[in-house]
Amino acid sequence: MTGLADRVREAAVIEGDFVLRSGRRSRFYVDKYRFGTRPDLLAEIGEALADAMRLHDPHAVRIAAPEVGAIALAAAASLRSQLPFVIVRKAAKDYGTRNRLEGVFVPGERVVVVEDVVTSGGAAIDAVAALREAGLVCATVICVVDREEGGTEALAAEQIALHALIGRSALGT
Repeated sequence: MTGLADRVREAAVIEGDFVLRSGRRSRFYVDKYRFGTRPDLLAEIGEALADAMRLHDPHAVRIAAPEVGAIALAAAASLRSQLPFVIVRKAAKDYGTRNRLEGVFVPGERVVVVEDVVTSGGAAIDAVAALREAGLVCATVICVVDREEGGTEALAAEQIALHALIGRSALGT
């Protein structure tokens, strides 16, 4: 995955002073939109995610993507794996169908969550909780970048395995 790590670092790692979703401060930021909106990187990441899903959760029949950043990733992985996907909203919408999960699924199905960047794991844990509440089986999250700042441990505490295409050390940060 070294080549992919190099391309993601070149496209998406920005140095500076940033506040992350987790509230932590960081001297670097991985801008998921800089790799998730480029067709060349998105295709490569979609293939890598599909490969990782087959390896780490071969019984999954559906992909789940937390909104908004992971939706393009799930679409790319879906095209490569031929698995359908659902979108996990941050909260149920208050109009129309009032769904928290968008897309078709059957309770009892096994799903794997794809995520863009994991720091503390909070967004992934929230997405898995919503999936489980809807009756889906989810024990695996596959992310593009693991910042290696506690996400693996936080997810493990919820009986969720985290697998990353790229770890922080591979980004050279």
